Amino acid sequence: NRIRQINPDVPVMTIDADFLEKDRDLRTTYLGTDNYLMGVKMAEEAMTLKPSGGSVCLQLGNVAADNINARAAGFRDTIAGTKGIERLESTNGWTEIEGCPVFTNDQVDLANQQMADTFTANPDLDAFILIGGWAQFAPQAYAQVTDQVMDRLKSKDMILIAGDTLPPQTQAFRDGRSHAQVGQRPFEMGYRAPDVMIELINGKSVDDPLFTGLDVCNQSDPGFCADN
Repeated sequence: NRIRQINPDVPVMTIDADFLEKDRDLRTTYLGTDNYLMGVKMAEEAMTLKPSGGSVCLQLGNVAADNINARAAGFRDTIAGTKGIERLESTNGWTEIEGCPVFTNDQVDLANQQMADTFTANPDLDAFILIGGWAQFAPQAYAQVTDQVMDRLKSKDMILIAGDTLPPQTQAFRDGRSHAQVGQRPFEMGYRAPDVMIELINGKSVDDPLFTGLDVCNQSDPGFCADN
């Protein structure tokens, strides 16, 4: 770890993405999303929409992305009702299909192609979970991909839940192209960061971690997604 090599004599704060757990002694606090809880909220929405469970595919980012992996863990653990679940296999009615999870490597074009391929290969898929919002960041491509399953989305034969609530995503939600969005609060991270850093520079103690909360949008309660 480069920070460990430098051994800075000033406070270090991570924002949005934290150090790996083995390196967290290098920083004073983390300001950002509770990623495990974000996965929990996605699972809660899925279980509300599909109480009996079903087949599911999770779309992740980079294999080594600790924040994304924490969300996936929160999702799987909540479905299972116990921690440490690596894969859903007839777990309270839920099973991850063959070939999933898929990894986007943070590429929006690949994310949309993966969705299209998954829908084509699995016409009876019950749930697709975008652990991050990648595909939705390319609105035109995402619309084309979801067009092929719009009848199933409208009937909730298949459900689609996605992470984040940025403008193209909330528009997709309002257009019926997802059933729920679980959003981070990036603007709050930026708003709070200078104050926290000033406190650290002045030698004051701050909580660790400092979570910035989540916005949950669903069809029963659009909340943040209704006007943003």
